[in-house]
Amino acid sequence: MSMETGYLLRCLHCHTSYAKNEVGYCCPTCELDGALDVLYDYERIGASFRADVARRDAFDMWRYRSLLPIPADFRPVLHTGGSPLYTLRHDERGRILVKDDTRNPTGSLKDRASALAVALASSRGYDTIATASTGNAAAALACMSAASGMRCVIFAPDSAPREKLAQMRAYGASVIEVAGGYDEAFVACYEACKENGWYNRSTGINSYMSEGKKTVSFEIAEQLHWQVPDRVFVPVGNGCIVGAVYKGFHELYQMGCTDRVPRIMGVQASGSDFMYRAWRAGTGPNGATAQPARTSAGSISVALPRDRIKALRAIEHSGGEFITVTDAEIFDAVTALARGCGVFAEAGAAAAYAGMQKWGSLAADETAVVLVTGTGLKDIAGLLRSGVLAEAVGERQVVAA
Repeated sequence: MSMETGYLLRCLHCHTSYAKNEVGYCCPTCELDGALDVLYDYERIGASFRADVARRDAFDMWRYRSLLPIPADFRPVLHTGGSPLYTLRHDERGRILVKDDTRNPTGSLKDRASALAVALASSRGYDTIATASTGNAAAALACMSAASGMRCVIFAPDSAPREKLAQMRAYGASVIEVAGGYDEAFVACYEACKENGWYNRSTGINSYMSEGKKTVSFEIAEQLHWQVPDRVFVPVGNGCIVGAVYKGFHELYQMGCTDRVPRIMGVQASGSDFMYRAWRAGTGPNGATAQPARTSAGSISVALPRDRIKALRAIEHSGGEFITVTDAEIFDAVTALARGCGVFAEAGAAAAYAGMQKWGSLAADETAVVLVTGTGLKDIAGLLRSGVLAEAVGERQVVAA
């Protein structure tokens, strides 16, 4: 791989390799059945990676630009990434840290991918960018598009939380509500982008989205002084985040910046558990039957994960596990996180902590990171419907003026 190439792309389904300007954002042969891995010259970049990072003043996702597929003249518009890492108070053994990605511009980790998507679309001459999303990715894309002056079209399930729909529209995005769930929105967006020549940010078709999201792993390692935790608990819906978390840690290991890869622990809602069932079957990313998603944790409610190849690789190659949790366990985790470290997570994000609680206790010398991917302000109505705040509401006191 030459320095001029920067990176190449390899399909994880048919294993064909492409130069960066040879294909768009997915394998032209496999399309939805495949996924491209973006591969860099790790030996060359690794020789100076940590020193290069240390020279950058801003603590944001762009400090890792030598491992991002962005033009040399790219200048970020909004501060994205650089989220804090907190210690969670608990009574068990080991150390639990919370990576709080609710601190991004729209309150979600998806800002990392959307910032990169807008940068790529702009550099390639697109004037319109679209995505399918249950809410977080769409709000993130609407925000980044508005900041960059690009037209944005959103395909969202008609069941998406009103808070997220309001956020998208506030940024000026065109929102098309699709009957059904994420899977129906994905198909609608895919067809519209092909017909209209729009840039498609949807994960599962756009392999570059892993590149933006993997920066959360770089930050965790840097915040731990280039040590890595023993386990990282990640909520899983479409599979892109969990696959990206693994890729980030694996790239650091390939470059010699860290001494190992943590065990990646993917957490799904029991009513949306395709990846868990495929993993248990042991027959590959298509080793389960897609079933209608039934969970109140909207951001991880997906019948057929589109990034299932990368998601399964993350668990299997790291020696991790998939875990399922009930909606009741998820909403209990929302309040446990809020009261344990002051981080207010939406249900889909709190699933990561629910999974950790269900998995069991750490060893005394173990460190785990719980990745919180979205703020609880994204779905207040869902939290109120869950009933976990009923006791607090019942105790509310009204004092006369």
